[in-house]
Amino acid sequence: MRHAFVKHALGVSCGLALAVSPALGQTLTVANFGGANAKAQQLAFYAPFEATPNAKGAKVQGVEYTGDLAQVGAMIQRGKPEWDVVEVESADLANGCAAGHFERIDRTSVPHASMLLPGTVQDCGLGAFVWSTVLAFDSQRFGKDAPRSWADFWDTKRFPGKRGMRKGLRYNLEIALLADGVHRRDVYAQLNSEAGLARALKKLEQLKPHIVWWESGAKGPQNLLDGTVGMTTAFNGRVAAANAATQSSRLSIVWMDAIYEMDYWAIVRGTPRQAMALDFIRFATSEAAQLAFSQAIPYGPTHMGAILRYEENRPRSAEPVGGGSTHTPLVDLSMAPSDLPSAPSNLRRSLAFDASFWRTHGASVERRWAVSAP
Repeated sequence: MRHAFVKHALGVSCGLALAVSPALGQTLTVANFGGANAKAQQLAFYAPFEATPNAKGAKVQGVEYTGDLAQVGAMIQRGKPEWDVVEVESADLANGCAAGHFERIDRTSVPHASMLLPGTVQDCGLGAFVWSTVLAFDSQRFGKDAPRSWADFWDTKRFPGKRGMRKGLRYNLEIALLADGVHRRDVYAQLNSEAGLARALKKLEQLKPHIVWWESGAKGPQNLLDGTVGMTTAFNGRVAAANAATQSSRLSIVWMDAIYEMDYWAIVRGTPRQAMALDFIRFATSEAAQLAFSQAIPYGPTHMGAILRYEENRPRSAEPVGGGSTHTPLVDLSMAPSDLPSAPSNLRRSLAFDASFWRTHGASVERRWAVSAP
């Protein structure tokens, strides 16, 4: 799961035929996951892009969807794509690209590609932002004896209450192994073995009686606020949005062993607005737009310049230096606390989501789990 104002680059190849210029009065439709994320996109991406020369008077309309690529496939099959750009998770980007749902993007058509985080530029998409699945809890519920790890998430005796988890096995298998003492560097090696996979499923089975499943990103934090659960997995930005909505810092995040990945922008194959769609995602991944998005919701920029500007602008305490004068201290960003998933201090202690594992094994693992369900 951001920012920028980028000049239109001509000469695009590798599957994007961009001969037709966007006409005045057109609408570019962007499918997103809704909620606070969509509101931040409107503020940082849609409205500012409309004001650029490349938009040529076009409007950007956001529509909410669930991430189900079957909708995209059906549009393409009808030969009438209703959406131009879609926000997708990393595993779905690869699946959609393989299925021919998305246009391919030439890296040379993105002038600022060298400033983007590794993994941002893919064959069929550009990284929109970095987001994390984190352990979230109600600080009023536990007080000073707060949870600090996924092992605590499983400890329902010391920390009573239900546990919220996103429906399905994605992220939850990784979390189960982390809770069982596997170091984050070894999680996918374990999951790629039969013994490790069985271990993860068994660990998740232990917690099943206490789990309240959620699907909407807003539901995890809401379940904390209304007391349905004592802890939950959650998207970090949705936790921040819930705190902002309640004008409090009641909900807290454990960043240790969070799981981070990117959401991507992809262009729907066959849209007649390919040129405008590419202009939009170049704009949305530029430094200024990415910074604006992170300031609206704390999802991490994919543009390194935006990460640095965000962290530099965070308030730091002053320290007396030398003869008693006060200066802003130098800050090691690899250690400085941050609320951004892509900040160095959080990346260094998080698990990078492996989309290739889920592309290869996801369907079979989900079937295995479904068979074992009561």
